Amino acid sequence: MTAYLLRRLLYALPILIGVNLITFVLFFVVNSPDDMARMQLGAKRVTPEAVTAWKAERGYDQPLLFNGQAEGLGRLTETIFFDKSLRLFVFDFGASDAGRDISHDIGQRMWPSLAVAVPVLLVGLLVNISLALFLVLFRGGTLDLTGVVVLVALLSISSLFYIIGGQYLLGKLLRLAPISGYDLGLEAWKFLVLPVIIGVMGGIGSGARLYRTLFLEEAQKDYVRTARAKGLGERLVLFRHILGNALIPILTGVVVVLPLLFMGSLLTEAFFGIPGLGSYTLDAINNQDFAIVRAMVFLGSVLYILGLMLTDISYTLVDPRVRLS
Repeated sequence: MTAYLLRRLLYALPILIGVNLITFVLFFVVNSPDDMARMQLGAKRVTPEAVTAWKAERGYDQPLLFNGQAEGLGRLTETIFFDKSLRLFVFDFGASDAGRDISHDIGQRMWPSLAVAVPVLLVGLLVNISLALFLVLFRGGTLDLTGVVVLVALLSISSLFYIIGGQYLLGKLLRLAPISGYDLGLEAWKFLVLPVIIGVMGGIGSGARLYRTLFLEEAQKDYVRTARAKGLGERLVLFRHILGNALIPILTGVVVVLPLLFMGSLLTEAFFGIPGLGSYTLDAINNQDFAIVRAMVFLGSVLYILGLMLTDISYTLVDPRVRLS
């Protein structure tokens, strides 16, 4: 197991390094510090002196890769690449272009993101699996056909429609929950009800349809036909055999999503006024705060790779043969 995980980790490191290098090129070569300064200062205040001062305040006045004026290791460490890019590998995100501590902001904003994302995942998983099992139980019939048509229709609707429609119907007309906002402590639940309901509704089309396909695939296998031949009832076969064996791909799909819950949802948090990492990233893009955007891109890459590694681990737990590959 240790050798397997170490091999997967070695595969992941080049990917993370490549993402870091591409991010550095995009933010500091394609879009130079001078360009950042001009965008931040605005057309009316752009002077050579203002640009120089802006870069000096944020550490963008150093050479990109090599500092010929420094001595010793300072030639490599007193550079933008070391200060703004390599430090990300130890999760030293530094300060935003507005002067805020990015690590502190991430620590504060991760909890609202998780407060929305975790219930959406758990409730959505329960709803999607239950609906998929119901359709498989009546497979080939009118209920199954109608359900598939409805799922395809739900899958074709934009998530933005669910958000706006849910806010109007549940928030404005029925007044079941606040349309937007957030509060700390136990009072936060009333602000989470609406985004959780809409998040679950938005995922039913794709989730239930996927699980229905997995269950139908399992239903065609030999062990299921053997169970039926032994006289087991259809419901018992469905819940004991089909569901049990289909949980393997379901588990791996859930595991790969777990780290990404930390990042939140851009649309959901923006429309519902939730101060999570999704809205944090969107605000940074709108404000052209490149330090925050760089940090969130790197953090998202790390979490995605972590999700893939957790998926590999889950495979080894349910299928020991994977360890030999």
